[in-house]
Amino acid sequence: MNEILKNNMQALAEVNKDLYLRFSSFLQSEKSDNYSFSQSRSAETVPAYNKQPLHSMVDPVREAQRIVSSSASDGFLICLGLGGGFIPKAALEATDAQVTVIDFDIKSIIQLFSHIDYTHLLNNNRFFLLIDPDKEEIKNFVFENYKPALWGGIKTIPLRTRTETDKPLFDLAILNLQETIEEVSADYSVQAHFGKRWFSNIIRNIGRANFTFNKNINAENTAIAAAGPSLDTRLLELKEFKLNGGFVICCDTALAVLLNNNIKPDVIVSIDCQFISYYHFIGSDIQSIPLVLDITSPPLLSRFSSFPCFFSGGHPLVRYISNTLNDGGSQALPILDTSGGNVTYACLSLAEYLGAKHITFFGADFSYINSQTYARGTYIYPFFHKKQNRLSPAEALFSRFLYRSELSWVTPLSLAKTGKYYDTGTLRFYRKKLEEKISKMTAKINFKESQLPTAHCPLPSANSSLQTVNYPLPASLFLKQYRDDIAALPQAYEKENYIKKLNTKEMQIFTTLLPYAAAIRKRRAELKTFELIEEVKQCCIKDIDRIC
Repeated sequence: MNEILKNNMQALAEVNKDLYLRFSSFLQSEKSDNYSFSQSRSAETVPAYNKQPLHSMVDPVREAQRIVSSSASDGFLICLGLGGGFIPKAALEATDAQVTVIDFDIKSIIQLFSHIDYTHLLNNNRFFLLIDPDKEEIKNFVFENYKPALWGGIKTIPLRTRTETDKPLFDLAILNLQETIEEVSADYSVQAHFGKRWFSNIIRNIGRANFTFNKNINAENTAIAAAGPSLDTRLLELKEFKLNGGFVICCDTALAVLLNNNIKPDVIVSIDCQFISYYHFIGSDIQSIPLVLDITSPPLLSRFSSFPCFFSGGHPLVRYISNTLNDGGSQALPILDTSGGNVTYACLSLAEYLGAKHITFFGADFSYINSQTYARGTYIYPFFHKKQNRLSPAEALFSRFLYRSELSWVTPLSLAKTGKYYDTGTLRFYRKKLEEKISKMTAKINFKESQLPTAHCPLPSANSSLQTVNYPLPASLFLKQYRDDIAALPQAYEKENYIKKLNTKEMQIFTTLLPYAAAIRKRRAELKTFELIEEVKQCCIKDIDRIC
């Protein structure tokens, strides 16, 4: 082993043990001869792949600086092809970017490691190296290391001569990257919109955090009432279901419709963190009905019911609160799956949580039937009727609301006799997520509106009741400790990987701030990463100080 390879391997062993072990297993095997090496005029070692130089033979350093200045910025940068390491080095020196190199053929990379010193890259905590990654490795890497709230978008710089020689491999890597980034970005866009409101609502709600249910609940035969237009035509059926002893879980949007038709739901579910949720409850007497709320819901909502029941929908701050409670021997907030992004999905998760064996949906259309957005009686009708004037009548407001998103016209077999209906990309996403959840459930599902697949699997064991859990958090004590933990986080500096310098405890605290950071990033895109980190820390501390 020559001195250059030895130094590279030592540096690799300190930062990426798994890749080091993979390299070590190939050191004694037959060497690759894909690369050859020569000196540029500026005395830099330039690798050539199959005799094709990968960089300028005049001044590869200046060439790399020019490429980076024209195509890279602060953020998350992926270089396709390692080559002589000139491009990632230039990016690390000129920007605050987290730089990742993806390349293939580990034997060839060992050949590069034997001739070129990469220790300046490997020792930089903003540099990552992926060799021969498959789809799962790329996905795990992006989920673990890419924080769009901190770094914005992802940019790629291909080393053209290298990527063209193994085009299918690099094209597949790009495709896998795109698929994973789309998943991360969908979550980020929601965080950017609601991150500040989530944080504000959580720290105000934790003083009343409890989950109390009657032990004798029988939710075996459950109906889920959503607010789609078809609910208008099935109210008599739902009323009969309720009179026959069925258990009714009501979406907050459908509450007014049910109460106006003398149908009292057994449970109401609300997950929206926006103040608009208030309109679903105003004027309704639901003091005796359990109200199941995501802990990110507006604090005002819990006052409508004498039985506000909070749950965790997956926000990192709520997970941290739950872990803190568990450490103290208490029970954590129950977790309901809200990954479907809508309240109907959350109702289905609650039905599953309560051990429902038969579930029937009412009004879960995920479409605009005959250009109608919601069932009559939902909040939108009195809201628009009060807002209308001679220049903008209610009909115009309803039309504007309907056409606020791009529509697709669909006529499924199940609705062929009722007329045309429209859906949007968001509604199709909701439908797809619900279909996926239903396909994994063991309960029998009756979904007439959309003809979703009905599961006919073995029924779950009896679990028709919940243990009563009631644990008011010591809110002031927790918030004070949490505030101090945020203030104790290390200061962020320019050109560093902030996450890598955090210990386990600090990383738990910092993760709770990421949705808030996404919201600030959306409004102040000009902030550098280290400035954003300090900004979000100070904003969260101020919010907590207002509560305390």
